[in-house]
Amino acid sequence: MADKWYTVGKLVNTHGIRGEVKVWPHTDFPDVRFAKGSMLTLFDEEKGGRLEVEVVSARLQKNVYIVKLKGFDNINDIEKYKGWTLKVSEDDLVDLAEDEYYYHEIIGCTVVTDEGEELGTVTEILSPGANDVWVVKGKGGNGRPKEILLPVIDDVLRNVDVAGKTITVHLLEGLI
Repeated sequence: MADKWYTVGKLVNTHGIRGEVKVWPHTDFPDVRFAKGSMLTLFDEEKGGRLEVEVVSARLQKNVYIVKLKGFDNINDIEKYKGWTLKVSEDDLVDLAEDEYYYHEIIGCTVVTDEGEELGTVTEILSPGANDVWVVKGKGGNGRPKEILLPVIDDVLRNVDVAGKTITVHLLEGLI
């Protein structure tokens, strides 16, 4: 059994009386995760319950997916799972293209300038618009703030070493 699980959605409510559920997606790959035949695992974060499920069908409606799971044919079958999360194991992660990373690979990396100065550790990833922004918590000092917001753009990022948990950046003038 896999040790690491990653959330791909949350059952937020039932939909109709035929056993469909509304799923709030937590994935960049909803077309893969909610595809017919996709195997997911339902987790009850509070009580620790777990149940493997298979997707029969899914469709996007506004900001949620309406998902039908195999074996859940009416509202009474599925209602008790409201609030549970849908997860996949580490083995089921989608392979990413070169220069693309999962959030869990970036968070915790040490950020170093191309001049060798350590800035701190990535603690959070924000998605405000055109590009992501990595929040780097440092010690401050040397005229540096304790928290640095680094835009994820080619002019700033020089190298990302996921295995070594190190990110090399070039600080543009006025960035800090």
